[in-house]
Amino acid sequence: MADDRRPARSDDLRQAPATARPWRAWSRITAATVRWIHIYLSMAAFGTMLLFSITGLTLNHPEWFGAGVSRSEDLDGRLDPALLGSGADDPRGERVDKLMVAETLRARHTLRGAVSDFRSDDLETTVSWKGPGYAADAVVDRATGRYTLSVTRHGFVDILNDLHKGRDTGAAWSFVIDLSAVLLVIAAVTGFLLVFWIRRRRLSGILVALAGTLAILAAGFWLVP
Repeated sequence: MADDRRPARSDDLRQAPATARPWRAWSRITAATVRWIHIYLSMAAFGTMLLFSITGLTLNHPEWFGAGVSRSEDLDGRLDPALLGSGADDPRGERVDKLMVAETLRARHTLRGAVSDFRSDDLETTVSWKGPGYAADAVVDRATGRYTLSVTRHGFVDILNDLHKGRDTGAAWSFVIDLSAVLLVIAAVTGFLLVFWIRRRRLSGILVALAGTLAILAAGFWLVP
């Protein structure tokens, strides 16, 4: 009786794993892509992670870093009353040249920050500037143009804390915070996904991630009054 068994030819060996090759190729490409995104995105967001990590500590323990210390300065001077209109004829301050008043004071006293408030009544015009760790407030007599200006400057740590919170930082920095949040989310997710390509660490990595997530949820539930 003839033996139907025969040695496998080289063609058969090449064709046998053909169905598995597309999956393996896709897995390798995906792993390489996720790793590339995680590494370079983490490097790009390194400064952001450092900033928000450090300021998380300075916000939680301001007394450790001397936050809250400020320097105040009181100034005075006089503006051209023509910029302020007439108080009697313009009780709402509609003829006050807001741009010139604000920018004249800014240039004269090297003020920084954005104008956060500008108000006028029949007697006075008040202007406020706000920035990270910075505030300036001017009160101007509309009849005489005489003004008083109070400037408050906080330290470097307070500036960093305001940047963390987005306080008085403007729309551009608000966009930076949003972009940073998105980058950090992607970096975290890609870092988590990488464990699925490490067979020996896959289960332990998932369990550690799950334990860490449950721990932070439990801390928020049980430790926060």
